[in-house]
Amino acid sequence: MNYFNTIGIGIAFSPTLKANLYEASRLALFFKSKLVLIHVGIHSHRKEKDIQKILSPFIEKNLDFEIVFKVGDPAEVILNVIQEKRLDLIILGALKRENILKYYVGSIARKITRNASCSVLLLIKPSVERVPCQHVVINGLKDEKATKTISYGFFVGSKLGASKVTVVEEITQQEVAVNVNDDRSLRRANIVKERISIREKSRVIKILEETPEEFKKNIKIKTQPIFGRRGYSIGHYAEVVRADLLVTNAPDKLTFLDRLFPHDIEHILTELPTDVLIIR
Repeated sequence: MNYFNTIGIGIAFSPTLKANLYEASRLALFFKSKLVLIHVGIHSHRKEKDIQKILSPFIEKNLDFEIVFKVGDPAEVILNVIQEKRLDLIILGALKRENILKYYVGSIARKITRNASCSVLLLIKPSVERVPCQHVVINGLKDEKATKTISYGFFVGSKLGASKVTVVEEITQQEVAVNVNDDRSLRRANIVKERISIREKSRVIKILEETPEEFKKNIKIKTQPIFGRRGYSIGHYAEVVRADLLVTNAPDKLTFLDRLFPHDIEHILTELPTDVLIIR
């Protein structure tokens, strides 16, 4: 079973080129996927030769790859190639934190993230030497896409050799709906929180039962309810527990208004807590 048959990465001849190519190539081999390398610029035999030279350790391992050269606006080119090549996943280098101007205007990575028709993996620290992925945090928010998000999260975790997966259920304070102003109301609020936590844990356990057993082998599984603002809370949690990867679902559609009045995914995009995989 393979969820990512074809994956792509946008590449530029920058200081991080080798690290980005190594990360993408490793993932392609782990997932047994074809890798599409997208360079926004004019084709040249020198560029192609330089890329192949960097890829040589992975070509020896039978890496299936293709290089695409196209001229145009970087975000538009990559979005078009995603459609043309029917990519299941696009890998993008991203800054952990961006200033206010870039947040509203939108960096290339964030433009693609908001408009891509496939899943997106944002890498904040690409590395030539492999950094083991030990702990994956998955957003188990009650949503029609929750089953898919959790299944994909375990697929990736199993392929990367993760030893621990935590499924987090975000619960907003509005769901508690109890004003705490004395000991009695505090006890009532705690009882409501406990009931919601039990309900959410039961829901996630049912989804986990549907997740293929091959993806759960040798993985310690934990469920964790957290109360707070959606998007911000899980991002903060992933950072505190030092997760190596945060897996979350993509919203149906993001508009400029979502950046003025942030959707939960926008809280994560504003300040990436770790590498983030957004499932579509």
